[in-house]
Order: sequence, then C-alpha cells, then structure tokens
Amino acid sequence: MKQKKNISNFLKTKWIPLTLIVLLIIGMIAFPKTRERDDLRQGDPSVHGTNKENERKKDKKLYVNYEIIHTESISEKVNTTGTLIPDEEVDLTFETSGKLTHIYFKEGSLVRKGESLAKVNDLPLQAQLKKLTAQLPLAENRVFRQKSLLEKDAVSQESYEQVTTELEQLKAEIELVKSQIEQTELKAPFDGYIGLRTASEGSYVTTGTTIARLTKISPMKVNFSIPERYASLIKPGMEALFAADNSARQEKANIYALEATINQNTHTRDVRAVFPNQKRNWMPGTYVSIEIPLNNLSNAISIPSQSLVPEMGIDKVFLYKNGTAQPTEVTIGIRTDTRIQIKKGLQIGDTLITSGTLQLRTGSKVELSQQD
Repeated sequence: MKQKKNISNFLKTKWIPLTLIVLLIIGMIAFPKTRERDDLRQGDPSVHGTNKENERKKDKKLYVNYEIIHTESISEKVNTTGTLIPDEEVDLTFETSGKLTHIYFKEGSLVRKGESLAKVNDLPLQAQLKKLTAQLPLAENRVFRQKSLLEKDAVSQESYEQVTTELEQLKAEIELVKSQIEQTELKAPFDGYIGLRTASEGSYVTTGTTIARLTKISPMKVNFSIPERYASLIKPGMEALFAADNSARQEKANIYALEATINQNTHTRDVRAVFPNQKRNWMPGTYVSIEIPLNNLSNAISIPSQSLVPEMGIDKVFLYKNGTAQPTEVTIGIRTDTRIQIKKGLQIGDTLITSGTLQLRTGSKVELSQQD
C-alpha cells in the first residue's frame, strides 16, 4: 500500500511541470494572433501605417518650379577641345656631314623660303669642281676637232663617239660636285620662325644632327576630335569656333580635312581646321575649346534638360493642370548644353513643371512656386 502511494506522488510531481510547459507553449502561439485581432479592431498604426502614409503623400502638395511654353531660337552645337598645331614644321639638318663653318640665322627670328641658314666646309669640293671645270675647254675642243675630221672621213665614227662620251662624263662629274656643294648649305624650305640652335660653328655635324627647328605659324591649324555620333554631320568647309582657356574671344577656323575612319578605342573622328593667324598671335601647342554650330532653328519649342523624364524608352514631361501633375509623352529633337527641342507633344502656353520631376506621379498635387 505504501508503495502505491509513493508511485502516485511521483506521477503527480512529474505531471505538474509537464502540464505547465504545454500550457506555456499554447499561450505563446495563441497570444500573437489574439493581439493581432485586437489591434485590427483598434486600428493599430503598424498595420494601417503604410496606407495612411500613402494617403498623406497623396494629399500633400509639392511646390515646383515651372515654365510657360513658348517659341525661341535654338542651336545645336558640338563642343570639344583641341590643340593648335603649325601649318608646317621641320627639324633642320644637313644632307651631308662635315665641319660647321657658318651660321647665318638669328635664333627666334623670321626667315624666308630659300634663305641661307648655315654652311658646312666645302673647300675640298670647290677644289674638285675647279679641277673638273679646267678640263672642260680641252674636252670640248677635242670633240670639235674630231667632228671636223669625221666630216672629211679622216677619223672613224667610233673615235668621234669616244671623245663625245668623255665630254658628257666630264659634264656629269661637274654637275655631281655642284650638287654636293649645294648639300653643304642649309636653306629654309619655307617661310617661318626659326627656333633655338643646337650646334655651334666649328662643330662636326652629320645628316642626323638637328641645327634648329623651323615652324610656319601663318596660317595655323586646329587639331581636334569629335564624338562618333557627330561623325557624319561634320563636313569640310564648315566653321569651327575656338578660344583659349579663360578667354571670351573666339576665332574662326575652317574645317578642311577629316580622318577617313573612326578611332575604335575612343569612338571619335579626328578633324583638322585652318585659320590665317596673320598677326601671328597664336602659338602652336595652345590648348583650346572648340564649338561647331550644326543646326539653327528660329521658332522652336524647347525645354530645360532636367524637365525630360526618360522612362522605358519613352520621353515624357509633366504639365501643370488644375493643381495636379499630368504626364505627357513628347518627341525630342536637337540638344544643347541646357535645353532640348520638342518636336511633338507640347503646345504654346502649356505650363511645364521644371523641378521635382522624379517625385511626381500621375495626378500628384502640386503648387507652382517659381517661374524659371
């Protein structure tokens, strides 16, 4: 009997904790659902907050800037940068080697085409020329005598031809020496400014020795590149305006040549223009900004660039209508740095919203703030 009582007490002791654990688990599962139902009945903000927030956003007005659509002149331009380069430029070198005996030019001066600039020792060649020239009368007399004898059948045709050939060889040698003497004199190949000399009188120079650099800066060229999308629009004869950095003064240059192909690495096309530079106030190597006018429309509708909203391949803008923002699809035309031509979709007098476009939705309540 006592043993049965002990077993009963043991079971009671074990079942009480197990029962409490089961009840706790059931309560943990049921309590959140009960609270959720109570919260729904009481209108819990965490459940309805999103809807209420959307309603507040819908009811809230957005202050925006605007612009009244009208016609104006608009020009499409290509803007790029480039460098001024000389019309012609060459490193002056001799065609022969020898001792530099004379330098005739002044560094940094303007020289004319054909002007003598420097001289290499030519005394051995002058002596050789004098020797050959002295033999010329004798050779000519020999030919004259042989011709007279040939007319009297006193000599053979072969003898006459031999002395004639000797005379022609002598003349050829004289011309060769004269050309070698000319190579000892350095002359300007074109009009231009000569730079700083790199050799002195008395030094030995070779065909690879640069004496100075000659640069022709009137006219002068402008070297630049244009983006690939404009490659087919730029033609020889078009005008390019250029200016140095921090200068409002623009000069005009005429495009005369374009590279035949597009650069595959930069996706640009090289272009070259020329301008007179008669006053020679522009120097080669100057970095310039370049502007090329393309199209000029006198009565066009245009909008600020930031007003356009591209969306899934469609261009649209927002118009102000009865206190709300209404999207309108548009067709765009030419572009400038700040504005875009609208070919279709807008009418004169429309009120265009120019700010806050990324926050706008169809029917958003807006209030006009400031006119651009």
